[in-house]
Formats: sequence, structure tokens, C-alpha cells
Amino acid sequence: MSFPWQKPGLTADQQAAAVVAEMTTDEKFAWLSGPMAIPLKKGDTLPPEAIGSAAYYPAIARLGIPALQQSDASLGVSALGGVRPGDHATALASSLALGASFDPDLAQATGEMLGREAFGKGFNVQLAGGANLIREPRGGRNFEYISEDPLLTGVMAGHSVRGIQSQHVVSTVKHFAVNAQETGRVLADSRISESALRESDLLAFELAIDIGKPGAVMPGYNLVNGDWASENHFLLSQVLKGDWQYPGWVMSDWGATHSATKAVRAGLDVQSGANLDKCVWFDQPLREAMTQGEITTAQIDNMIQRILRSLFACGAIQHPAQRGNHLDYSWHQLIAQREAEQGIVLLKNDQQTLPLPPELTRIVVIGAHADKGVLAGGGSSAVTPQGSLQQEGVDFMGIQTPKVYHPSSPLVAIRRNSLAKQVDFVSGESIDAALDASQGSDAVIIFAEEWRSEALDAQGLDLSDHQNRLIDRLSAVHPKVVVVLETGGAVTLPWLDNVPALLEAWYPGSGGGEAIAGVLFGRVNPAGRLPITFPASAQQLPHPEQVDPSTTTSLPGVEVKGEIFKIDYDVEGADVGYRWFERQQQKPLFPFGFGLSYTQFRYEDLQLCQTSGEITASLTLTNCGEREGSDVVQIYLRPTSGRYPSRLVAFRKVTLAPGASHRISLCIEPRVVAQWDSTEQNWSITEEEYDIYQATDAATPVLKGKLTLTAQTFGYR
Repeated sequence: MSFPWQKPGLTADQQAAAVVAEMTTDEKFAWLSGPMAIPLKKGDTLPPEAIGSAAYYPAIARLGIPALQQSDASLGVSALGGVRPGDHATALASSLALGASFDPDLAQATGEMLGREAFGKGFNVQLAGGANLIREPRGGRNFEYISEDPLLTGVMAGHSVRGIQSQHVVSTVKHFAVNAQETGRVLADSRISESALRESDLLAFELAIDIGKPGAVMPGYNLVNGDWASENHFLLSQVLKGDWQYPGWVMSDWGATHSATKAVRAGLDVQSGANLDKCVWFDQPLREAMTQGEITTAQIDNMIQRILRSLFACGAIQHPAQRGNHLDYSWHQLIAQREAEQGIVLLKNDQQTLPLPPELTRIVVIGAHADKGVLAGGGSSAVTPQGSLQQEGVDFMGIQTPKVYHPSSPLVAIRRNSLAKQVDFVSGESIDAALDASQGSDAVIIFAEEWRSEALDAQGLDLSDHQNRLIDRLSAVHPKVVVVLETGGAVTLPWLDNVPALLEAWYPGSGGGEAIAGVLFGRVNPAGRLPITFPASAQQLPHPEQVDPSTTTSLPGVEVKGEIFKIDYDVEGADVGYRWFERQQQKPLFPFGFGLSYTQFRYEDLQLCQTSGEITASLTLTNCGEREGSDVVQIYLRPTSGRYPSRLVAFRKVTLAPGASHRISLCIEPRVVAQWDSTEQNWSITEEEYDIYQATDAATPVLKGKLTLTAQTFGYR
């Protein structure tokens, strides 16, 4: 049987239009709203064709259109609530680890792996592409996001999306936009000026969409300047579909739709998780809106056209996902391990404590269930491979989601990578037992954890009191204590001066144990750089105080507690993270971009130029150490007038053999240099002198130069 869209030479838009022209009204409405494809209460059943996942929309077999099968998320193919018993999936390291790699090629490779697993499990839409800026260091979902910087976030998220979609699986980008905290997320109103928004959060999404061309965009639960993100005309119609001419579809988050007519007019195309909303807005209420002339048939057709266009553009219709395809999980675990290795950040290494020498006699490993696995974040993105340790977690929309440790044991990997005669493990629950076990050992490796989850912000920036006491007591009596952090974001470290070596491993995924051991013993030369600033205390933050989670509601589909409350993000505006610290002249615990190596690098001969509007910076990088290593060349810019603080404007990861040099030229992204003119509705670069410098992190310039830039304006019309 041939279908209208199979005519040779048609574009994705023409293929979609051919299908829309043949669809009935009921077929269209079957794709405009849908419930979670997970039974939430006893007696709930799924359509027989539904795999069991975030969502299912029925096939249109007579037109050759497969069902939409949608799964979470950026870190792997999840199975929330154990909806697919026995299912196995590879868990990628957290998006913070990906951001710490500063490696777009790695982002694309991990995206390809994720798309390949989704396709092999029968999914053609992956709810990935977390591109929110990390404005709130205590945010519960920070581990799903990439960084505090719009350039780094946009580039890495875009390449991840590109990788997923290369496997004929649509990827979203989410959560659009300024969705920075979990506490009260369904009632929080993010207030921010247009210029600040365009130069920060929206710029991250714009770059991600430019690079990755995601098939769908998902707004968040929050309001933005008084309107829900899912019915925000400025976000969805003026910026996304207007200025950026975005051709794909906009799907709400699950249970985040609040109207029919207003939402459609604002630019929402699909009501996701409709069973979590007060009403299935995009069924009978939307049909009534059409009858009353509030919504036209052409608008409905455009909504369906956008979905089909994205499916055709990435080949999801021409190459239907087939459940049961063979997947090489061993290969995928190696990809996840490589991501974790490249994302681990060496934060301290006094007297070359690391890498640990092979001739040690006895090592003691302590804490964080390092004998079982590595910690993962919680919520809809949580991937639970077979063999995971599961503990009590959180109630997520009526689904019990556990606290998971992925089955990649650091203890086993340390034994495998070390030549030590004896490697012992102590749980760390008893500090006295840990002190006893450490006596006579050559090295103590303490694993410290901080668990975060969707719908659950961290309360403060501290590790648990018990873990801080454990590290304090051990470092007071043992000269070689190495601390490995498994955290969902920045934490304070009151014992930092007392330990000689410190690694940030984030949530390192299915290959996490081997990755950590590889860095500890030198098989891997650490190359990660912090994608977020580590504050010295919460008092340094733009918003030191937190909303009490007991006073508000953080989950959709539950009885609302509290009222809409405003968050004034104009306090920091576009100056998120390291920009805020520079503006306030505050010294953080660790700056954005910071990370150590087992080798040393030299930087020379910075040259700056502007030709035909293109700004470039070039320099020579030399590995002057004794082993191969990777460095992240970071270029920052700020007006000498001080109109705004430093901004990361270019970066590149470079790997060099010992003694090798490489001349590097980097193009500076003009939208990061420019400021948004809300009156003229365009970008503007002021003609003036700018400091442009290469730095090892946001606070440590090395090579400095000045360049007077030519005035430029550019926009979307």
C-alpha cells in the first residue's frame, strides 16, 4: 500500500501537509491530548499497543502513521513506576557531568546512544534536552540540566538533541523557560525583564534549537511574568514560533495545561498528561471552542502539521521504531563510562596525592554504598538498570520513585584498578568503626553523597551533618584522605582545607564506578571543568532564602496548597552564576570552569581580530607536563566600561600528548556579546573597547587582550 506522503521529492512540510489533508477530525483530536501511559491507580489499563511510558498516541494505520510512543528523559530510557517489568536501560551520567566535559562531540555521542536505545525499545519521542539555566544552586533537578551558562548549555544541549534525532527519534528541549526550582514549581511565577531573559535562559534555548533542531519544545510548570509557561504568548508565539520561526510542536509538561482557547492561541499544540489536569482541555473544551469560532480548523491543522513535520524530519515515520531490536548494552555502558570519565572534576590535589600509586598495601573505602553502586537522581528522569540498589525515595504523582544506586560499584572497580594487596569497605554509618578501619591504611577514599530529585529541592547547600563529621574526624587523623563527591549540584565543603584530594563525580551513571577508579589511579587524566559555581555559602546567592516546601505544592495532579508566588529573577537578571559573583565582587568556593589535571598546560600568543563582523580569538596551547591530557580553552569577554560582567564567549576541549603544542582559533558567538534592545526588538553590539581574555576558569584570566568592536545590530525580521 502506498501513502500520500510517499510521493518522491516531498519535503517534511509537504509530507506532513499530505497527511493532515487526509485525517479526520477525531484522528486529529486523538493526537492533541493524552494521559500518562502509566497506570496511576488500581484498575487503570493501557491500550494494548502502548508500551508503557510517559505517553501514547494511537497510530493512524490507514495513512501509514505509527503511534507516538514517548519516554523520559535526557539520562536514559526510563520506566517510571516499574511500568515495564524486567526492562533494562543504560543510565548516562547526569547532565551536569556532560556539561563538565565541555565536549560537544561527547554530547552528540551520548545522544546517539540514548536515541538508539529508545528506538530499539519502540519509542519515537524522547523527552530529553534539558536546557534550563541553573539559576538556583539548590534546585532539585539541577542534575538534569547542563550548566549556569547560556553558551555552554545551548551548545551541549543542541549536540545531545542532534545525536538523539540522528536515530529517527524526536527529542524535546525543556523546560521552556526560567524553570529554576522545584519547590512550588506549579505555583511559582518567574519574574524577569525581557532583555535579561533574552540574554540568559532564552539564549540557551535558542542556541540549542539552532544546533539540534529538536522536534518538540516542552514548557515548564511555572508561570513566566504572570502567565503559565504553557499558555504564555510571549514565549510560545512571539519568541519561539515568531522570532525563531520554530517549525516543530509545543507539548505541555504532564499536568501543566490550564485552558483550551488561551493555550492554543498562545502556541501550545498538545496537552500532555491530560489525566493530571483538572480537565482534558484539548478534547471537548477545544471542540466547543471551535464550534464557537474561538479556534479555527486551520489552527488545529497547524498543530497536527507541526507534530507530523517533526516526525518526518527525523525519519520517525519512514523508519518506525521497532520494539525488541538487539541493543549492545556493553557498548552503551562504555559510552556512559567515557562520559563519566570526561565529566569528573579534580577540585583539589595537594602534593600530587592523586593519582594513587600502585604500590599501596591497604586502602579503605568508606561510605555512600560504594560497595553496591553509584548514586542517581530521582524523578521522571530516573533510570533503573537491572541490579540497581533501591531505597525509599519520593512519592511522585502517586508513583513511588526510589532512591537508586546504579550497579557500578566503585569498590569493585577500585579493587580492579589498584594493585593494593587489600581494599576494605566500611559503610561509614559508624564514625568510630570508620576510624578503626582506617588505622594502618595507606589511603582512605571517602564517598560523600547528596541526593536530589524532581519535585524536591535541596534544603541548603550542605552535605549531611554525619558525612561532614565523618570527613572531619578521618582527615584529622589520616594524612591521605581522598573525598569523592556524588552530588546533584554545588555543595559547601567545611572540611576542604583538611583533605589533600577531592573529586566531583556528580551522578556518574552505569559506568560510574569504573570512571571514578580510572581517575583515582591514573588510567584517566581528569579533564572535567565545573559547569556551575560552587558558592562559599548560601548567603552569597542572589536569593539566599528558600521557600518552605511545606507551604506550597510541587506536584501536578494533586490538591493545590498555597497560592501563586513571585520569584524576582531581575535581582541577578542575565548575570547568572559566575557573572553574579563577579558583579558582586564575591569569591566563591570554586569558580565556574575550574578543574585540575595530572599534567600542566601553557598558554601563549593571544591574537584577537574582527573581520566582516566575525570575532575570533587564537592562541597556542602546549602540554608541558609528562603525560597526555585534555584542557578546556575558555575565552571570556567584558566591556572595559563595565556595562556587564564577564561572559563565556567561546570554548574548546583539546587533547595533547606530552610536549605537544597546538594553535587554536575560536569564533566568538555574537549573541553572547550583544545585548537585547527591547524597544527596537533586536540584538545590539556597542562600538567600544572590550577586554577579551583566555582563562583557566571564570575567575582566573591568563592571556589578556583588548579589541574595539564594530557596532552591530541584528534581529529576526
